[in-house]
Amino acid sequence: MNIETKYLGTVKVEKKDILQFSNGIPGFQQEKQFVLLGLPGNPLFQILQSIQTADLAFIVADPYHFYPEYSFELDDSTVEALQIQSREDVVVLSIITLKEPFMDSTINLKAPLIINPTITSGRQYILNTDHYSMKASIAPMRNTIGKGE
Repeated sequence: MNIETKYLGTVKVEKKDILQFSNGIPGFQQEKQFVLLGLPGNPLFQILQSIQTADLAFIVADPYHFYPEYSFELDDSTVEALQIQSREDVVVLSIITLKEPFMDSTINLKAPLIINPTITSGRQYILNTDHYSMKASIAPMRNTIGKGE
């Protein structure tokens, strides 16, 4: 199927690649289907594109690339809802807010996206801690473990 995207124009996607977010994403509860698209020329970042709304897309990245010590525990309801049985059932991504200059960009460590690629299902998981920020520096050496605004 073809979808219109925010950054890449018309893109062909396979139905098997559509991620189901049964609760939507906070602020976008009506948006329940997304697809991960590569960002041409940049293997660190991907685009989480809504299937429904062309203008709704998030730049995402693996938070462990920027913060190797990043860690949290999923609650039982998330593990159950996403049918997580092993580490291979979990992909963690964080939403990036791009800024000029690029080094001022931020990463949301407070509310990672948890995806089970085996069942193509995901949810945004809001951490119940002040240890991580929604606006952590994308340049960790300029910030300590993401704390602060």
